[in-house]
Amino acid sequence: MVAESVGAAPVATPGLLRRVEAVVFFTVFLDLVGFGIVIPMLPFYVQSMGGSARTVGILLGCFSFTQLLATPLLGRYSDRHGRRSVILLSLLANAVAMVLFALASHQRMLPLLFASRILAGATSGNIAACQAALADVTTKETRARAMGRIGAGIGLGMVLGPTLGGLFSGLGPWVPPLLAGGLALVGFVAAFFAMPETHPVEKRVEAKSQTRWSALQDSPRRKALGMVLGLFFAVFLSMTTLQVAFALLVQARLGWGSKEVGYTFAVVGGLGMVIQGGLIGPLSRAAGEFRLMICGALLLAGGMAGLAVSWQAIPMMVSVVLVGVGTGFLQPLISSQASQVAPPSQQGAVLGLAQSCGGLARTVGPVASGWMYASWSTQAPFLTGMVSALAAAGLGLLLHRETGDDAGR
Repeated sequence: MVAESVGAAPVATPGLLRRVEAVVFFTVFLDLVGFGIVIPMLPFYVQSMGGSARTVGILLGCFSFTQLLATPLLGRYSDRHGRRSVILLSLLANAVAMVLFALASHQRMLPLLFASRILAGATSGNIAACQAALADVTTKETRARAMGRIGAGIGLGMVLGPTLGGLFSGLGPWVPPLLAGGLALVGFVAAFFAMPETHPVEKRVEAKSQTRWSALQDSPRRKALGMVLGLFFAVFLSMTTLQVAFALLVQARLGWGSKEVGYTFAVVGGLGMVIQGGLIGPLSRAAGEFRLMICGALLLAGGMAGLAVSWQAIPMMVSVVLVGVGTGFLQPLISSQASQVAPPSQQGAVLGLAQSCGGLARTVGPVASGWMYASWSTQAPFLTGMVSALAAAGLGLLLHRETGDDAGR
């Protein structure tokens, strides 16, 4: 592990919150720029190496499976030793993984492409660690807005990333992933010098004294935690459909290539950036977190249904907008709920476990989507995504009933 900060965490002042928000935003932004550069074009990379839709699903599933195994461990490590070292390790490993990706693209070596995604998945704990860092320095009332900053970084990265990927793909298939690796290295250097340790020493000592997951097992909100984990699984299971099947769908129905797919993903990222960067705080205060979360799940379900039945560009893009708005609402709100059901000394473990449930969905979802697309029909993955989003809406209602949280209304 990268050397940790051994001093006490600084006092949670407004100035510290602004600094942590800025560093977290920049870190996640650069990380997701790299992700956005390569993921929309991943099906085309695999096809150029002789793979199929099933291969795309398995490749994405490998990333998510290693993320599933590693993220709770990294979250637990951040509870015991601090957030900063996990963030630094993840960024550095992502830079190495992208260099491997570029080499695989240049040499057309599918096994090396798999190795790149497995390494990236095994060390992709920086988002959970960034969420835990924000939870360290926020209150319940300010947490949804702060989590929105992470979503804004994700959204802006997903705007710029696919756009850069589309622009630079003409220079050679190895150029976009190499650019992504360079950006991850920039993020590592910036976080090394600017990111403070936010997790107090006394909380780290408390986490070290507990047996594995003991605080979670003794928590009075165990049932609520289970519902939150189910929410993460259902939401990410629906979202993975877009990553695997969308490029193949619009290629078959509309004749779109990598540039058009990249620009479409940029639309989704742009919606997320606007919603999570500025609107999520006022909207959650006005409507309540639970109402907004359920609304987001219903919009996501409607978008998935629209993609299943759209055969022309305009209805296809309307459906994409529904998906973008729905995910823009959901991502910060489910993270806020996860942090609120977590014991104070276990924020990293709970957020890591929640991300791991998302990783499980991203493991099962891509394989299932690729298989359904190839074996059943082009509509099947998107109809499954619709059902998953409706399940998320139902879980949101049950969670509201379980917690009786007036603030979430």
